[in-house]
Amino acid sequence: MAVPQSTVYMDPAQRHQIQSAFKALNRFMVLMWRLGLGRFINIAPRYAGQIMVLVHTGRKSGLKRRTPVNYAIVDGVVYCTAGFGPVSDWYRNLKVHPEIELWLPDSRWQALASEVMDPALRLTLVRQVLIGSGFAAYLAGINPHTMSDEALAQATADYPVLRLDRRSRLDESADLAWVWLPIAGIAGLVWLGCNSVRRRRV
Repeated sequence: MAVPQSTVYMDPAQRHQIQSAFKALNRFMVLMWRLGLGRFINIAPRYAGQIMVLVHTGRKSGLKRRTPVNYAIVDGVVYCTAGFGPVSDWYRNLKVHPEIELWLPDSRWQALASEVMDPALRLTLVRQVLIGSGFAAYLAGINPHTMSDEALAQATADYPVLRLDRRSRLDESADLAWVWLPIAGIAGLVWLGCNSVRRRRV
């Protein structure tokens, strides 16, 4: 989850602790998406935030990376922000390899990433993304509903805002969804076994 954290509000030690905690949470989030449970992760967007997964290419390794981030859709276009600033690995990867995949709750897309540079537009968009982040913005001490433009601009000065233009729709099947079949089979065998034991006792 892309939890917005401004350098205005925390020291480096706090920043590192929060980043470490959310790296662990991110791994869980990605697993849920790969199991086909992305829609359930987004069941309460007002509180938990709107979450999608970016599939991007490592700028050094060339390997595929998956990162969950908060987002907003404005006039049909998907936007997100790097809440940990320009040092965020996924943001740096997108700068080198802007061709990405978007895993939205209801669809998957090939997309092209570009940074929003216009200051006025950027502030409007970062507010929308933070509103879409649920509790994450409040964790950073930011209330995107009531904070003035001036205060919000100061608090998010180091937040890059990314525009993600969807190009073509992808197959939406989750790559780990197959695990539910053996799980269902095992559950069925356990149920049959329990029923068999009960019948013998009767």
